[in-house]
Amino acid sequence: MMLGILVAAIVVVGGATIYFAVRSREYRKFLAGAFFVSGGMQFYFWQVNLPVPLYNTGFVQSPELSLIRSMIHFGLFLTCLYFGFFWRPKR
Repeated sequence: MMLGILVAAIVVVGGATIYFAVRSREYRKFLAGAFFVSGGMQFYFWQVNLPVPLYNTGFVQSPELSLIRSMIHFGLFLTCLYFGFFWRPKR
């Protein structure tokens, strides 16, 4: 039951984010900054070998997962940076 709710929430929030990112250049610029900060924090958590507890649960995010997340967020940062700042749509 909970997995279904989480998947539905990810689809709704992710769909809205992709919609606004495609339509708005300013939104892509915002996402570039957010992914840069998030990727940097995740990389730091991995570097200092810090397990991160997930709020209001008994689960802990391992440092290895922090490294994977930092790589994903850095890739998303580069994508949003390119399409937000450097890419010009053809007219």
